[in-house]
Order: sequence, then C-alpha cells, then structure tokens
Amino acid sequence: MSEREEKFSETSVQITEAAPQIVGGTEVSYFGTPGNIYSAILSRNEAVKDARRLKDFEELKDKYASKKVLFEDPLFPARDSSLFYSEKFPLKLEWKRPAEICSNPQFILGGANRTDICQGDLGDCWLLAAIACLTLNKVLLQRVVPHDQTFSESYAGIFHFQFWRYGEWVDVVVDDRLPTYKNQLVFTRSGQKNEFWSALLEKAYAKLHGSYEALKGGNTLEAMEDFTGGVTEFYEISEAPKELYHIMRKALERGSLVGCSIDTLVPTAQMTKTVSGLVRGHAYSVTGVEQGKRKDGKDLKIRIVRVRDPWGVNPPPACRSDEWAALATTEQDKERLRPTERGEFWMGFEEFQKNFTKLEICNLTPDTLQDDQMLKWNVTVHEGRWVRGCSAGGCRNFPDTFWTNPQYRLILLEADVKRKTCTVVVALMQKGRRSERCAGGTLYNIGFAIYEVPQEMKGNQQPLPKDFFLYNASKARSKSYVNMREVTERFCLNPGEYVIIPSTFDPHKESEFLLRVFSENWSTSEVIDAEIEAGLVETDAKKKIKLIRPLEEETEEEKQFRAIFQQIAGDDMQINAYELRTVLNRATAKHKELKTEGFSLESCRSMIALMDTDGTGHLNLLEFKHLWNKIKQWKLVFTRYDTDKSSTISSFEMRNAVNDAGFQLNNQLFDIIAMRYANERLELDFDSYISCLVRLEGMFRAFRAFDKDGDGLIKLNVSEWLQLTMYA
Repeated sequence: MSEREEKFSETSVQITEAAPQIVGGTEVSYFGTPGNIYSAILSRNEAVKDARRLKDFEELKDKYASKKVLFEDPLFPARDSSLFYSEKFPLKLEWKRPAEICSNPQFILGGANRTDICQGDLGDCWLLAAIACLTLNKVLLQRVVPHDQTFSESYAGIFHFQFWRYGEWVDVVVDDRLPTYKNQLVFTRSGQKNEFWSALLEKAYAKLHGSYEALKGGNTLEAMEDFTGGVTEFYEISEAPKELYHIMRKALERGSLVGCSIDTLVPTAQMTKTVSGLVRGHAYSVTGVEQGKRKDGKDLKIRIVRVRDPWGVNPPPACRSDEWAALATTEQDKERLRPTERGEFWMGFEEFQKNFTKLEICNLTPDTLQDDQMLKWNVTVHEGRWVRGCSAGGCRNFPDTFWTNPQYRLILLEADVKRKTCTVVVALMQKGRRSERCAGGTLYNIGFAIYEVPQEMKGNQQPLPKDFFLYNASKARSKSYVNMREVTERFCLNPGEYVIIPSTFDPHKESEFLLRVFSENWSTSEVIDAEIEAGLVETDAKKKIKLIRPLEEETEEEKQFRAIFQQIAGDDMQINAYELRTVLNRATAKHKELKTEGFSLESCRSMIALMDTDGTGHLNLLEFKHLWNKIKQWKLVFTRYDTDKSSTISSFEMRNAVNDAGFQLNNQLFDIIAMRYANERLELDFDSYISCLVRLEGMFRAFRAFDKDGDGLIKLNVSEWLQLTMYA
C-alpha cells in the first residue's frame, strides 16, 4: 500500500425530521437569475416525460373531463399503503377532495409564496423548507408547480408536478384526494384553508418515493436538487470559510436555494429546543440576507439573515433581531423586509452562526459563490451501479476490492483562463435509497477518489488494475464519505488524464448512482469499460492436430481416461450428461487439492452443449478430450486465485480469472457473473467457476457461428434464438 495515501474517513450527517404534532388540535439560459446557463438543469431529453405513465397529463385530463368523471390514481391509491409502510397511522383518516373540505377551493390563491407552506403531522420539514426556498424563484417554481391548473375550468380531479430525477425532468400525475382528520388536512397545508397547491405538491413528491412515510426525515438539499437539478454545497457552520456571509448573499442573489438546521445533541434524540427557542433536528429556510450601515454612525455594519420555520406556528426565538427596520428607508423596503407571518424572523448573522450548525445551498450553476464571475460549464453525466460481489468494492481502505469499483476516465484538455489549472466539480449521487426505505434501505456513506493516469497507461481502455492502487496515491478526493444522497467537491487539477473512482465506504453495498462532472473548459469523461472479446476459436482440423496423438504417444493419464471412458460409454463410445458427470468426478477426485463435491448435472449438460459439435446430445472421445484439456487449463487459473486453498475464489477476483482464461468482458457482464454464479458468501466453487467459463466459451462460439460477415452483429429469428439460448 502506498505510504502517501491516508486512510479514508466516514462522516454521519443528521437528517431533519421534526414534526409539530398538531393533528386534531386547533392549529391545524432559461432560468430567470443572471447568467443561468447551466445546461444540465435542462433535461438530457428536452421533452418533459411522465416516468410512470404511457399517457401524458393533458391526455388523461381531457379523457376524464369529457366523461365528467373524477380521476382516481391507481398507482397511488387513497389507501393506507400510500400513507405508511411500517406502522398504522394512530388516527382514522379520511381521504377527501378539496371541494369536500371547503367551498371554493383554489389551486393557487394570490400567488404561490412561502406563507403557503405549513407543516402537518409528518416529519418532512426538510421538504417544506425547500419548498419555501423554491417560492423565492418564480421561474423555477412555475417549472415544478405548473400554474395553469384549477378547480374550475375542465376540472377532472387530476393535477401534475415536475421534478428533476437523476438527470431528467419527470412529470408526476396525482389525483386530488388528500388525507384528512375532522375535515382538516393532516399533512402540509396552506395558511389559507381553500388553497391546495402545497398539499398536492407534497402528495406528488410522496408518490415519487412510494408513500408519505418515505418523506419522514431527510436533508433539505435532496428536495432542493429535485426542484432544480442544481449543484449542492454543504457546510458545517463551525468549519465554514470566513466569507460565509458573502457566500449566502451571493447564493440568494443568483437564485440558489438555501436552508439551515441545528443538529440534535444525540443523533437519535427527539427534537428539543435550544435556549433561544429554536428547534434541534428541524429544517429551516433562509429567505433573505441583508446588510447596511447603522443609523448611529458607528463603523460596524448591520448584517442580518431572514429565517423561516415551516411549522408556521412557533413564536420568533429570543435570538431574533429587529434591525431590519433600520435598513428600511422607504415604504417599499419595509414591505420587502417585514417578516410576513408567524414563523419567519430576522436574526443577526453572528447569532445565526452561533445557533445553527448546518448550512445547505443548492446552486443553479456550479459557479463558486466566493467571486462574482459567471461561467459557462461543460458537463457530462454518467449512470452507474455498484453490484455486491463484483463492482461494490468499497473505499481505498479495502485494497483487495477497491479496484473493482466502476472507473471513469476524465481528460482535462486546457487550463482555465488566467490559471494554469482546470476547475472541476464532481457530484456523486446515490439513487433510489429513499424509495427503498420500506425494505429497510438507508443512505450509504459515499465518496470518490481521483487518480492521475501515468504516461505509460494513458489511452488504455482497460480499467486500472489492483496493483496500481497499491502503489499510487489519489490526486484528489472527497473530504470524507458521507451518508447524504449527493456528495459534491470542487478541485483545481492540472491538464491531463485522470480516473474517477466513485464508491461506498464499505464494500458489498448495492446501489445505482449518478456521477456528474463539470469543468470550466472543454473536457471529456467516459466510463472505462473493456470491449468484449475472446481468444480465437480454433478450427476442427487444428484441434485434431493439436489434441489427438497416435495411441502409442498417449500419456499415462490419457490412457486411464480412455479406459474410464470406454468402460462408461460402452460400444458406441459416446457419453451423455449423466455419464460425463461420472467420468469428470472420478477424474477430479484424484486432485486432492480440490476440495470439491464434484460437478453438478446441470454443469455437465452445459459442457455437452459446448462441445457437442454434431448435435447428438452426447460427447465422443475426441470431444471429451478437448473438454478435459480446457478444464485442466482453467483449473490452473482457478488455483492461482484460490489463495487461501479453500477451493473457492472471491467473486471480485473472478474478473482476473476470466481475463486469464482468455475472455475480455465489460462491467455489466462481470456484474451478471457475480449475481449468477457467486454464493451468499460471494465466492465461486470449482463447479460454478467451470460452469461460468463453459457458458462463456459456448456463447462466444455460437455468436461467431452466426456472425457470417464478421462485423460483430448477428440477426436471429425466434426459432434460432430459442435454439441457441435453450441449449447453450
């Protein structure tokens, strides 16, 4: 192991999931900011798609409106399964449409703003804080919440919302049945009883993740990113840079979404209040940052931050500030700066730093918030997967498996203007973990490392091997492995060729991921994946010359095999799968170093399918000898990687074993091999190993037989396809 490479560390970030517990009580180049030319916000598929339906929203709406029937969503029904997956709600809820809750329901009343978001009895304050931030950017808001929806004209009980989902915008359709108790909304509601856009937006987001309970607990950044497709930044305020105030002000000026929270004293503790009255484990929105001179003429400036509590019911904390009034020199300023409701307040920046522990920012561009320059960014997006036992190798602390993680080549072609280095932003996101909560899924600790490719290995299409990582330190890496949906870091690297290795902290953690790479100047990035190849198959004539010698030249082992073969095969000198198993198991029993139970009948059937050149379902002596020679060659490879003499090899080492056996495969095929042939301990015994290689050899041979013109493409009719796959 390289002495220069320090061990990687992991960090746990607390989620915010506070809920006010008031159910049943009485308090119940496209976007508008300057220079927003970040192309990744626009979908890679320009049209907005409905990810779960064949018919789009307008078609469904017209269909139900013409029939004068109210839409009922079959994919997110008005049943308990849409509410909770782990427990039953303590109260009997009733699903109602807005017209059943109040008279004259409105989708948006007097404009959608931050006062329309009041938290109900669900720990999704992180989501509501993000929605409050979203209302400050009207262009983004109208993208997420299409405003041309009503309860009057062509009303059919159907609404839709749009979210950025792993690289593309998706359209989520819902009906307007909402959970209520005593005719009051149980979850998010507006300050005005007959306004429903925020409640329906929450329902659409719950549908996207499977249930309302799936929204319990999270980080504001997650929802911010789903509303924008932007680039996230996360700060521990105690470790934040000196220019934090400038960063916050610049973020809001550029239309970024900003949130904050206070960690609980114990990660598993329930929400508690600080001395000043703020709630620990609760997400707040930052909705304004202002500064100005004091009226008393002192040199010190007023620097204040406006914060909003999504509960909308708590009185302002003791640390609030009224200095906003000193900055309001006109009636227009007073209207702009005045806190609009209970739950929103100003506080001095120094008090903000003392009281809050986390700051979360979602930028619409990767531009740094520490200077005023706006840039055009080059972006590439990669979708990948960590597969247990194959490509889920864990971090650099696990050198035996780290090299098996997916690898991405990054080529930086030119330095930034006025610099000798290239600015690169790398964002790694794990996919689908919230939707998997019902099955016990949690966020993994994720991160990445960047290695510079040495001159002699540049342009190589093969992934960097295990030995490379043992003797070379990373050039850059994420600060730590964090249990957040996305980890983002900014680097300055010299022009050249690099490899990015995204991974979970521990090996064997399965998940899909999205890797985004931004650079100020032109660059390229691509997954490193080998082309699929196998050693050339010899002709029958060459096989006979190579493998068959006159009887008098047979070795002692070959003579024994001929005798066993004749004894079992009989006069026709052919054996079927049952007889092949007997021959092979007798032969392998003589190799005491192989602690194997022998070959299975299914393996022997595959071997016959591989070597049966005349289609009889049997092997003759010539075909059998060719098979046995292959098994002996493959056994040498197996022994090489059976380092602990357990007669098994690790599924991770199967990559090298397959390569040594003469096959060059891509990452997807290695994933399939691990899933298909490894046992629960992620090991392959000798039988599974041979079965895999037999299948590979047979499929390569069949492909070449069909590839008449050698262009790497084949065309099969259904009969040919079934014959190939059923017998292979």
